[in-house]
Amino acid sequence: MPQRKSLRIAFVTETYPPEINGVSLSVARVIEKLRTRNHDIQVVRPRQDCDANPARQSAVEEVLVRGLPLPRYPGLRFGLPAGRTLLELWSRARPDLVHIVTEGPLGWSALKAATQLKLPVTSDFRTNFHAYSRHYGIGWLQHAVTTYLRRFHNSTLVTMVPTAQQQRTLSNAGFESLAVVARGVDTALFHPARRDDQLRRAWGAGPDDPVVIHVGRLAPEKNLPLLFKAFGAIKQRCPAARFVLVGDGPSRHAMRRQYPHVIFAGTRSGEELAAHYASGDLFLFPSTTETFGNVTLEAMASGLAVVAYNYAAAAAHIKHCQNGFLAAYGDAEEFSRFAAEAVIHMRALRRLRAAARITAYSLDWDRIVADLEALFVSVTEAVRVCKGMKAARTDRAAA
Repeated sequence: MPQRKSLRIAFVTETYPPEINGVSLSVARVIEKLRTRNHDIQVVRPRQDCDANPARQSAVEEVLVRGLPLPRYPGLRFGLPAGRTLLELWSRARPDLVHIVTEGPLGWSALKAATQLKLPVTSDFRTNFHAYSRHYGIGWLQHAVTTYLRRFHNSTLVTMVPTAQQQRTLSNAGFESLAVVARGVDTALFHPARRDDQLRRAWGAGPDDPVVIHVGRLAPEKNLPLLFKAFGAIKQRCPAARFVLVGDGPSRHAMRRQYPHVIFAGTRSGEELAAHYASGDLFLFPSTTETFGNVTLEAMASGLAVVAYNYAAAAAHIKHCQNGFLAAYGDAEEFSRFAAEAVIHMRALRRLRAAARITAYSLDWDRIVADLEALFVSVTEAVRVCKGMKAARTDRAAA
């Protein structure tokens, strides 16, 4: 069996652990798996507050650049342009490939530096910034942002998207060289066995009382009012139901004042987060601005039935009334109706929860990272062959 080619890959990302969000955690998992497959990984990211701690250690080579707090998200940072730093860095030790995770100022400067050094560049389409804009009163920028993103990604050799649906949407918008690379889930961490009866009692839920869970950033672009509308429909059918929100964000304080009966669990991570998932019964995910939605898979792996709109991760992995519920995209009435109907048929809901776990179990990170690795290798090989052919033509012309 031929030995896999080992690559030196520079990942450029605006977000990385210990920041907690879907992008940072999934990128960290991909990097961890690539390292176990003998690839040399360098991470270029903005400096975080925790980096001042001399005791902090990283398993990968990290290049820290300047950053600023993200507006409305003081716990997150975006990277400032670092073109000169990256030119010097990659001139001394050239990576085989530069992979840009996020498309902010740091990502743009990395693209320019890599292009100048004739390094192959690939990218991820991770966040619908163009869709978010309308939730922050700057919807008039949507066309400009889409134009920027298209220019950015079309300047890379391949842009990776998580679903065929996203591939079709971006292709129709003029994005080129799109490749579907699925997302995975840690089925050992997110597991139904982590269900915690003591935690459920702390929430005021009895053994047979349905607990509705939502995990995610509490922010305007997440369509959070629909969460409370759907839970209101659930409470009419089942007064004993409890609602737990896990996460933080700019909308949290206002929501706590408006909905005092809801349990706000704050930010959770690791086994604590997994226990919160598994201690629920139904997961509501009303967002309409996701490129994927990692929490959908985490909920399914934890043995929860998910109510979501029919797009992104839900469209790829949920079969309606078999392992979850799919509402027509943007149909808030249907979303609320499915949520309410789910809790009055608890026996059927348990069957769906078990089926959801089986579906998630097939989304193994090792298989997905193997697909990503194959794509990285094919890109670097294609560039190498192209350079070789160009050099041969130059030699023949000189002769």
